[in-house]
Amino acid sequence: MQQQHEVAARVRRVIDAAGVSAREFARRIVIDPSKLSRSLNGTRRFTAAELARIADIGGVDVGWLLGSAAGAAATPSTVRSPSAPRLPPASTEGGRPLQIVRETVRLIAERGFHAVRVADIAAACHTSTAAIHYHFPGRDELLEAAVRWCMDEDTRRRADATAGARHAGDELRLLIELQTPRTEQQRRQWCVWLDLWAEAARSTTVGQLHVEYYRQWRGTVADVIRRGVGQGVFRPVDADGAALTLTALIDGLASQVLAAAPGHPGTGAQTMHDALIAHVGACLTAPAAD
Repeated sequence: MQQQHEVAARVRRVIDAAGVSAREFARRIVIDPSKLSRSLNGTRRFTAAELARIADIGGVDVGWLLGSAAGAAATPSTVRSPSAPRLPPASTEGGRPLQIVRETVRLIAERGFHAVRVADIAAACHTSTAAIHYHFPGRDELLEAAVRWCMDEDTRRRADATAGARHAGDELRLLIELQTPRTEQQRRQWCVWLDLWAEAARSTTVGQLHVEYYRQWRGTVADVIRRGVGQGVFRPVDADGAALTLTALIDGLASQVLAAAPGHPGTGAQTMHDALIAHVGACLTAPAAD
């Protein structure tokens, strides 16, 4: 237990030296913020893979994090400075672990999760398979990290896009636009989600993440609808039920858009968008006052 608290104290020093919040640091080492919090509080042990990623991002030796004699005696070439560890510059965008996860997500979008090999990820990152396994020992852990990164990125994009919206109707339209796969990047994002849905049906871990994400996503939509009811923009509906219906409609229509190649017959992005706006108008928007 004493060593566990000492490790947590050293990780805190790494985070302090980074000059970022614990949540941002969790994003960079690609773990759930609640796991980082519990580990820092001493109620959970850091895994070996997590310590490897912390060492990589913080520019310190794993031995130093563990308090070993080897780590304490390491030369400056292996430990940048145990008294003042630092993160790589912001331009590295999180370092090697985040690069691995981003390339994994890109390859999943292009090929599907089960068609992506660790060797493919290593080639995309211009590194070795051993380096991939150093940060993510198993395929399951890498998939979990990829799912969490997609969830965080989707949440961040929604927050950024709707930050200035005050009118609930405008905010809901912005959310619908974000979910409409018009661009190549949006189509790739949806391809990843579709692949992860299939994996969620087989994996307990991914399934739990899927439930967690959709609880947050539906909660966001329900809050907007609830606010719109209060503003008189929307009818006095059951916000949670309306959010469930709308998000299910978004998912179903997006699946149809992805099934049709761009420019070919089938449900297109604009058709999807128009159908969603029509649904909001017919089922949510309050009648205009006489």
